[in-house]
Amino acid sequence: MTQSNGPLTGLKVIEFVGIGPGPHVAMMLADLGAEVVRIERQGGQVVNRVVERARHRVAVDVKSDEGRQFCIDAARHADVLVEGFRPGVMERLGLGPDELLAVNPGLVFARMTGWGQEGPLAKAAGHDLNYIAVTGALHAIGNKGELPIPPQNLVGDFGGGSMYCVLGILAALYERERSGKGQVVDAAIVDGTTSLMSFFFGQPPSALRTTQRGTGLLGGAAHFYRCYACKDGKEISVGAIEPQFYAELLERADAPAELREGQMNPANWDDYADRLAEMFATRTQAEWCEILEGTDACFAPVVPLDEAKDHPHMKAREAYVERDGVWHTAPAPRFSRTPGTIRDSAMDGDEVVRRWAGDA
Repeated sequence: MTQSNGPLTGLKVIEFVGIGPGPHVAMMLADLGAEVVRIERQGGQVVNRVVERARHRVAVDVKSDEGRQFCIDAARHADVLVEGFRPGVMERLGLGPDELLAVNPGLVFARMTGWGQEGPLAKAAGHDLNYIAVTGALHAIGNKGELPIPPQNLVGDFGGGSMYCVLGILAALYERERSGKGQVVDAAIVDGTTSLMSFFFGQPPSALRTTQRGTGLLGGAAHFYRCYACKDGKEISVGAIEPQFYAELLERADAPAELREGQMNPANWDDYADRLAEMFATRTQAEWCEILEGTDACFAPVVPLDEAKDHPHMKAREAYVERDGVWHTAPAPRFSRTPGTIRDSAMDGDEVVRRWAGDA
């Protein structure tokens, strides 16, 4: 496995195999240098080579005495444990926080779930869409007068889930430097998504700031903050909120003069949007990129995921990296002295755990 000098080099992590945000947590930690041992079921296979990269994999029957003991031994020498089972599963396996913190008081035990460890829904099944539904986030996403539109599983699983779980892990590790003690991180998607909604929750409702579907400045109603179709059927995005950026958009696009007044009056938005739609439909996406991209018009083409790596800006930033014939998303964020590294996975998790024990 390729060596890393990322900022988390030396951190020992146990990941119990799961889906959704849990593997993403482990990927981010591994990208930044952590050594991750992935405990998976017998016959387990890599499903997603991008998200499941940089793991030391080991197949373990966690219900057997031998498998349970392996997990305890691994936890004894680890810094972090990440699991995404329903509440109570790890306890029934004899691998709950009480058992593992008893053998390793410095362990950060991260629990990645949708509903959290407590509450009336804690043990119910669910997915991203359900979690963001109860937080108020889903209610505002979509077109006015229509049903909400699922935003992939970005908002819940990854925005409110894995990102907050990693934040919790790093905060617990920082606190451990002072106390010498580990603790449980209860990373619930409903909690993280609620935190993501802080800006909207704290903003007094108005015609410009609203959480009603398809309305408000950021909800798709404003003519200057939405997407448009081009002559060739491709799409573009405009986000010219500030007056000076809006003025530059109109000037460079040679837009009708009447659009220059009353930008922030919601009564104008539908009519102005229709006029801009007609204008943007007269040129191709490439032609609009030539006119607007790279200016203060707050413009960007809408790029399909499979083509994102070829966009000039993404290419210049090396946001996507090819390794052994597979394209990967690059580690993020970036560090000036200790950059993250994309590494392969290997079936040597048991060897790594033995090395951890020898290093202790």
